[in-house]
Amino acid sequence: MANHKSALKRDRQSKARRLRNKARKTRVKNLVKSVQAAIAERKPEEARQLLRLAQKTLDKTAAKGTIHWRAAARKVARLSRKVHALVSAG
Repeated sequence: MANHKSALKRDRQSKARRLRNKARKTRVKNLVKSVQAAIAERKPEEARQLLRLAQKTLDKTAAKGTIHWRAAARKVARLSRKVHALVSAG
């Protein structure tokens, strides 16, 4: 356990950041799953709306530094490709 005042503060900050990052990552995972579920159920309009929300959340999460910006871009690209394939097919 930390003994110095600065180390105690750093420990508090780390715990707060960890919880914040965990919440953001969980939100991203849930949104990605919801888009994939809409694709699986063949609901193009719902998938398109959820994709928009997922993209916004992924971009915000990447901007905050919780996930890498390239990881966010990769997830958006893959989801977009699937949604556009569904929309053009149906």
